[in-house]
Amino acid sequence: MTDTKTIYSGRIVSLEVQEGKWEIVRHAPAVSVLLLNEAGELLCVRQFRRAVNTHTVEVPAGLIEEGETPEAAARRELQEEAGLDADMTLLTRFYSSPGFSDEELYVFRAENPHESRLPMDDDEDIEVLWLRPEVLLRGLRDGSLKGSAATVTAALLALTGAPPDPNMGRKVDQQGGDQQGEQTGGPQGRH
Repeated sequence: MTDTKTIYSGRIVSLEVQEGKWEIVRHAPAVSVLLLNEAGELLCVRQFRRAVNTHTVEVPAGLIEEGETPEAAARRELQEEAGLDADMTLLTRFYSSPGFSDEELYVFRAENPHESRLPMDDDEDIEVLWLRPEVLLRGLRDGSLKGSAATVTAALLALTGAPPDPNMGRKVDQQGGDQQGEQTGGPQGRH
């Protein structure tokens, strides 16, 4: 049994210390959305992020709420942040920073968009931008833009035209074999 002490428990994250030395952030899972328009521009949002004290350019993204599927969360975030709804296809999922956090990020491709607005969260002040993926990556590389791992992933997927992974519903066990995976929604049930 691992000696684990919870130092802090909040709405989005909790902080654990295991064996007196491993600091682990338990973070609610999240989604991000890749949407390209007919001109090949990537939907982005510009917003102020307190954690880094600057404006960032990101793809629409947000937390998966309790009881919500990743796809439903992606559709909700797109509606809140850009006033659009669309068909969603899961492209990939990954841990955003597994050295200290268990946050899992689901990246969706949005297609066939149409207008559909939900109210933004009270703490959001968002500007919608359409940027060519290569321009976005160049700005992130030269420092003229600040972004996130989800934004870099979406831009790279947009440039490569990566198709959805047919094995997204499967997990790989520690020996490299497949296990039928499950998609969890919301922070409940996570340690």
